[in-house]
Amino acid sequence: MEPIKNPIARLFIHLGLLVFAIYSVIPFVWTTLQSFKTFKDANSRTPKFIFTPTWDNYAELWLRSTPENGPMIAWFLILAVVLLISLLLFVEYIPVKSSYIYWFVAITFGALLWWIPQAVDTAKFYDYFINTIIVATGTVVVSISVGSLAGYALSRYTGMAAVVVLIAALAFRALPRLAFILPYYWIGQTLNLLDTRFLLIIVLVAVNQPFTIWMLRSFFMDIPKDLEESAMVDGASRFTAFRKVIIPIMWPGIISTALFSLLLSYNEFLLVRILTQNNWTLPVAMSPYTGGEDPRHLMIAAAASVSATIPIVIVILLFQKHLVKGLSAGAVKG
Repeated sequence: MEPIKNPIARLFIHLGLLVFAIYSVIPFVWTTLQSFKTFKDANSRTPKFIFTPTWDNYAELWLRSTPENGPMIAWFLILAVVLLISLLLFVEYIPVKSSYIYWFVAITFGALLWWIPQAVDTAKFYDYFINTIIVATGTVVVSISVGSLAGYALSRYTGMAAVVVLIAALAFRALPRLAFILPYYWIGQTLNLLDTRFLLIIVLVAVNQPFTIWMLRSFFMDIPKDLEESAMVDGASRFTAFRKVIIPIMWPGIISTALFSLLLSYNEFLLVRILTQNNWTLPVAMSPYTGGEDPRHLMIAAAASVSATIPIVIVILLFQKHLVKGLSAGAVKG
């Protein structure tokens, strides 16, 4: 496809993209503004864009009681998060092995999550946030681990069994959630796993696994077989060739698949709502505020929506480069 060189046509294209971008961003901007409004400003007959912002909605959402040194703790957390994000953004320019920096960021982030309840009296929403991180991370780790091995095997094996497995996975992924929610509930009740994070991880892995297998298989199909065969000729086993030769090439595809799996597990509502009573994740935790029964919940629901969106936005921004590489992998050959 040749690029459009006509300046008028390019102008209309850019204007169309700009209008679409504004249309997509306006709901989140408005929700963010609502989260900083008082009850009076949020329910004003005329929408207010200029007002005195307040943090009370976020404090009510995240804290049972506001500590005296709350502003100092908040600024410390913001500074720590900004520093950790900066380390991830500029990891390529730091003269330290990248894996050390990743481990340092992960351990420091975990320490911050542990320290927050020790420093302030957190509300139940913080527990739901921790549940979401554990369930989403566990789902992604298991899904990618199993999906990488299955996708690689199905990309290299061309027998009829591979076709049957792929069709069965696609059919299972196409089924609506209600088609298998009762079997999952019965299994959880039988094994005494209802209302546990472990059951949520197992169920979400089962739901997302067909997607990861199909997507990773398409990436593996674009990698020539000569690479692992050359490593095997040099004495490496197939698993060693897969781990040391194929996986490094596949990182963009693995990261893009992991991000989609993260979004699917992070935003899951129905399965979490039915299989848990207390160990909710953020989508379910926000539902009491979005029911519209109490007008005062309007601002808290906006604060909850912004709080749930920011972590995903940060993750997408951090891995945007790998996501683009993964989605465009295999587009150009030769």
